[in-house]
Amino acid sequence: MQGSEGVKRYQSVFADSRGRIWFSLNRGLSVVTPTRATVNLVPALVHIEQVSADGKLLDLVGGIVVPPGQQRITFRYAGLSFAIPERVRYRYRLDGLDHSWSEPVATREAEYANLSGGSYRFRVMASNRDGMWNGPEAAIEFVVKRAFWQNWWFRLMCILCAGLATLFAYRLRLYHSTRLLNVRFEERLAERSQIARELHDTLFQGLLSASMQLNVAIDQLPAESPARPAMNRVVKVMEQIVEEGRNTVRGLRSTIDNAHELKTALSQVPGQLGKEQDVDFRIIVEGRPLPLQPAVRDDVYCISREALVNAFTHSGASNIDVQLQYDPVQLRIVVRDDGCGIDPEVLKLGRDGHWGLSGMRERAERIGAKFTLWSRAGGGTEVELLVQGNIAFGQRVVSSAPKWLRLFR
Repeated sequence: MQGSEGVKRYQSVFADSRGRIWFSLNRGLSVVTPTRATVNLVPALVHIEQVSADGKLLDLVGGIVVPPGQQRITFRYAGLSFAIPERVRYRYRLDGLDHSWSEPVATREAEYANLSGGSYRFRVMASNRDGMWNGPEAAIEFVVKRAFWQNWWFRLMCILCAGLATLFAYRLRLYHSTRLLNVRFEERLAERSQIARELHDTLFQGLLSASMQLNVAIDQLPAESPARPAMNRVVKVMEQIVEEGRNTVRGLRSTIDNAHELKTALSQVPGQLGKEQDVDFRIIVEGRPLPLQPAVRDDVYCISREALVNAFTHSGASNIDVQLQYDPVQLRIVVRDDGCGIDPEVLKLGRDGHWGLSGMRERAERIGAKFTLWSRAGGGTEVELLVQGNIAFGQRVVSSAPKWLRLFR
């Protein structure tokens, strides 16, 4: 400018037709051409001044290592611009954490908290007064050391400890559950034995006494007495009731202690019924016998025994087979005969006064087993009981089975 004072205040500035601006000053004329004004291309330089961890300065010479357990890492930087420095803006990013640059800010400090262990690279850029990001960036690399709980071996150890604790809790619960089941089983066995004893000592003894007295009365009747045949029929009915009652009592008092006795216990049923010589009877065992769980072994035996008693008593069969199939995945018991079969109505609805079929189904449902009965008139009968391995033998036996076999549990 040629001067600092205008000649005429109301006519000191004038714009001509070419867009130039004229200033009339006390020392001469000055002219400005705005179209020739250029953008400032001078870049702003940026420099990282210091790095601190929880307020403690770190040495920038050599590799920077941040000790473990530091909660806050701060970076201080400065941008150099000789024209309007207050218009300088900064943006930064932390490679290894940030996915993009930060928004432009005027502050000269960046802070990160709770960085996990690993290698990082801090980068920062500065813009000039015209907002151009044409300057070089400043960068610094550092390493945050991992705390012992951040190492892979510590995490693996925690997982193993948690797994062992879970396994211990499961085994402890299984132990208590097994003890409780054993106690309940013993209570049930004692209760059944008491019921069998009471029936034997009261009801059946009374029936036997009444039958004997009735026989004495029949003997005193004349041979041609019309009441004699009817009384003989009553005696036969009472004898049948006593015999069926004795079989029921045997079932209540019978039990097995382990899987090896299941075959022995079932093989004694024909002798208990007095049918040793009447039927061709055999028991086939497949697989290695496994010990049964206390909670199910009694029900398994009672279902099998009831199927055998029905076959010997009602089927009129000449051949009766029992198949015991032991497998870690399941226990399979099949009782089949070549007798007269079961009437479809009886098979569907049962027989009045007889609770064998319904009792077997109820027992199977109670232990979570599958009970199936096939029969047709004159075509024999087949009873199948399937018990899952983890129910029949426990989880320990199932876990020892091959992996491909456990898929079918």
